[in-house]
Amino acid sequence: MSVNIKIIDAVKKYGDNTIISDLSLDVKEGEFFTLLGPSGCGKTTLLRMIAGFNSIEGGDFYFNQTRINDMDPSKRNIGMVFQNYAIFPNMTVEKNVAFGLKNRKLPKDEIDKQTDKFLKLMQIDQYRDRMPDRLSGGQQQRVALARALAITPDVLLMDEPLSNLDAKLRVEMRTVIKQIQNTVGITTIYVTHDQEEAMAVSDRIAVMKDGDIQHIGTPKALYQRPANLFVATFIGRTNVIDGQLKIKDNKAYLVLPGDYEVEVDTIKKEEMHDQKVVASIRPEELIVSEHNKEGIKATIDDSVFLGLNTHYFVHFEDGEKAEIIQESKIDSIIPKGTQIYLGIKTEKINIFSEDGSRNLVSGVVNDNDVYVK
Repeated sequence: MSVNIKIIDAVKKYGDNTIISDLSLDVKEGEFFTLLGPSGCGKTTLLRMIAGFNSIEGGDFYFNQTRINDMDPSKRNIGMVFQNYAIFPNMTVEKNVAFGLKNRKLPKDEIDKQTDKFLKLMQIDQYRDRMPDRLSGGQQQRVALARALAITPDVLLMDEPLSNLDAKLRVEMRTVIKQIQNTVGITTIYVTHDQEEAMAVSDRIAVMKDGDIQHIGTPKALYQRPANLFVATFIGRTNVIDGQLKIKDNKAYLVLPGDYEVEVDTIKKEEMHDQKVVASIRPEELIVSEHNKEGIKATIDDSVFLGLNTHYFVHFEDGEKAEIIQESKIDSIIPKGTQIYLGIKTEKINIFSEDGSRNLVSGVVNDNDVYVK
């Protein structure tokens, strides 16, 4: 069965160095939950605390109502999939998948039944007699996943499982992992630094920085309405532009380089006052015009044609640079040196406080707010 994982005020220290302080988290039963962040942010440390491989210096960890802080890792009924596959090189595929079942001293017919089930589910049945050194990286990762799931764990923990695969195989395997997780319905915590991978597989994501959770939400919530500037820049691409928020006749206006002023009607009521701000405008939220001389004046520096879309790289009059993504036209690409004007999809952009710590735009949904004291 799957479990609800609840973490309350977790603390992790190495000597006098605090890696994680007062972190709380609630992972729903059967959820695919991802810990996302840059290297060194504490995501693998937290995963290992859940697994029982790292000590816990403070807080409480629960699987349903059972406190697991002092429970032996072997008693937690977890499946683990690692970055380096960690399958046994001296065993066949079949024996690797059966390993955990044999360790539990299950009857032979049950071991055979479970092994067959997950060999077929992971589409590696035809390789059952092969040794690992005769498998591709993707096939080895399928073996590792089959072995982890065969023991019917309550929780599946995955630590950067696709980082050793090439780009095409990563895309294929993340689809496989999500499909299998949906089929089995197991509570899964997945660790990655790859934001596209996280968005592709997750029900919800926790973005971490320096041992703290910045934002918890669905991929859509994090991308469209990030809680702060760090989340906005970590999830997807964005142009970060300094500006000012001005209030006139109870309306909010964003003032950008070149004194370009545009009305925005998404500002929270409590933020309706003149202030310096930072605008996060994603490349697809800028609209190119070669002829209409309204908007932010910019000059094309370069372009990259990628089939469906063309990426333009521009600079403004003050020297600031930006990226624009536009659907490719059938006739031409705007040449370097062309002066253009940029409109803005104001309903989509995000506007942050000057220090980037909070989003001034309404509609931010952050499940982490319930834990912030």
